[in-house]
Amino acid sequence: MRSSFSRGQVVAAYLAHIYTASGLVWAALSAFAIVEGNYNAACLWMMVAMAVDSTDGFLARRAKVKEVAPRVDGRKLDDIIDYLNYTFLPIMLLGHSGWLPSPTLLWIAIPLVSSIFAFVDRGAKEEQGGFFLGFPSYWNVFVMYVVLWLHAYDGIPIVLLILFLSFLSVIPVRFVYPSHAPRFRLFFNGGAAVWILLLCYLLWASPGSGSEFLVWLSLLYPVFYVLLSIYLDVADRRSTPEKSSTIPPPKQ
Repeated sequence: MRSSFSRGQVVAAYLAHIYTASGLVWAALSAFAIVEGNYNAACLWMMVAMAVDSTDGFLARRAKVKEVAPRVDGRKLDDIIDYLNYTFLPIMLLGHSGWLPSPTLLWIAIPLVSSIFAFVDRGAKEEQGGFFLGFPSYWNVFVMYVVLWLHAYDGIPIVLLILFLSFLSVIPVRFVYPSHAPRFRLFFNGGAAVWILLLCYLLWASPGSGSEFLVWLSLLYPVFYVLLSIYLDVADRRSTPEKSSTIPPPKQ
C-alpha cells in the first residue's frame, strides 16, 4: 500500500526518532566520564541528554511521527533512554563515587528498582492533565547537587534523600510535567532554561570559592518547582474530587 506521506515527511519523522535516540550517545559519554572519575563531565553529558529529552517531543509532534513512522514506538524509545539517563547512570555515579556508606549495593538498588516500577506504570504520565504521578525519577538532578555540594558532607544525608525520593516514586503524589504544565508554563520552561545554564556553568567551572552562593541560588528553581507542583495538584484535585481518592487508571 502506497504511503500518503511525502518522502520529506518520512525523513523528518525518522530524523526526529534519531534525535531522541541520540540520548544513547550522551549516555555513553556520561558512562565513560563516570568510569574515569570525572563526575562533573558526567553530569554535563546528562544535561545534554536532558536538553534533548526536553525538546524531542516538540519535534516529534511537528513531524507527526505517530502517523508517518508508526512502526517505531517513540514512547518506548523515550522511556528506555530516560531510564538510562535519568536513573541508571546517576545511580551508577553514586555507586562509583564511594560517597555512600556501606552497604552501597542496597542504597543503589532501592532507587533503581523503585524508578523502574515508576517507568512501567502506564498511568505515570498524565500528559493531558500536565502531571507525573510520583517523583519523576529526576535522579540526574539529585546527583548533580551531590556532585556540586552534598558529597562534602557525611553520606547519611545522601542516603536519607535517596530513601525519601524512592518513597515518593511509588506513592500517588503528583509533580508537574514541565512541557505540559497546566499553568505557569513560562516559569516551568523559561525558568528551567535559566536553571540548566546556571548548573552547566557550575559543573563546567568546578565549584570553588565564591560559587557556593550560586549553588544555593540554583536551588530556587527546584524548590519553586516542588511548591508549585503541590499547589497545582491540590487545585486540580479540588476541581476534580475523584482524583483525591483514586489513582488514575492505566492507559490502554
